[in-house]
Amino acid sequence: MNAFPSKSLSDNPKSAIQNRKWLGLSVIAFALVVAGAVVAAQQPTKMSRIGYLASAGSAPPEPFRQALRDLGYIEGKNITFEFRASGGKPERSANLAIELVRLKVDVIVAEGAGAIRAAKNATSTIPIMMSEVNDPIALGFVASLAHPGSNITGISNLSPELSGKRLELLKDILPKLSRVALLAYRGVAMRTSVEETQLAAQSLHLQLQLLEVDGPGEFESVFEAAKKQRAQALMQVQAAVLSPHQQRIIELAAKNRLPVLYNNRVDVEGGGLMSYGFNIVERQKRVAALVDKILKGAKPADLPVEQPAKFELVINLKTAKQIGLTIPPNVLARADLIVR
Repeated sequence: MNAFPSKSLSDNPKSAIQNRKWLGLSVIAFALVVAGAVVAAQQPTKMSRIGYLASAGSAPPEPFRQALRDLGYIEGKNITFEFRASGGKPERSANLAIELVRLKVDVIVAEGAGAIRAAKNATSTIPIMMSEVNDPIALGFVASLAHPGSNITGISNLSPELSGKRLELLKDILPKLSRVALLAYRGVAMRTSVEETQLAAQSLHLQLQLLEVDGPGEFESVFEAAKKQRAQALMQVQAAVLSPHQQRIIELAAKNRLPVLYNNRVDVEGGGLMSYGFNIVERQKRVAALVDKILKGAKPADLPVEQPAKFELVINLKTAKQIGLTIPPNVLARADLIVR
């Protein structure tokens, strides 16, 4: 038998009151947490609308959409796309850009100088993301790469600065190269690229034959002129307005057995000889990352225009064989991708 009988906490009135008070507070706190979770679950997920203005296609590029999925965006749940394509007709871009503005999209992704200018003219408030442009400063889209200063930012593909490297690659595969034709879209957007290529050709002691076009209807005459001037190779200045017609250029190059250097790997995968430029998948990833920042509240003026950090060399050996060209082993060794 215990000398001192046990005493429960409930036997102490003060302790019992304190216990009941703490229990009550715990219940209230738990209820608040549950209520907060219920309210959060009931709140609709914000649906962001992304406008996409391009020259061709029926939907935004898959690498761009995949990059957004990797960032947590799900089509139909928290984002939706409004895709518009001019069909290679620049004059349509203005109306399409106005249409996207009327739809009150949260951001407009614009491919190429024509689409960017159309979006710029349509809105000064909706953020515009440049997806493909050679020289955004010279074109008046941004004040500087570090400080865009307006509602426009994005990716500059640095194409003019690559002109010298591309011409060097042509010399590497054609040691006796002396005459090169340059296919460019006629317009102010291409001027910087053309001038940079002309300067690079002079430094490499190459004769450059400028062949400007207004559209695909002039492609055949370009190759006829190049042949007449005895051009040994052709280099193309990338233009979004010509992108829907790239396959025709590839076909004419094969027909005329003329080595052509392109900007994008997709042209080489489609039968072109060789390309050197910014990896298109990486570019779309960077565009998606910038769109993500915009949707989370960042201002375009505070986001520096990005420049590519990695370039890739792609060679199509099947095409080389078709036109009777042997690619030197040292060039093949530098290739990031060889299409066989």
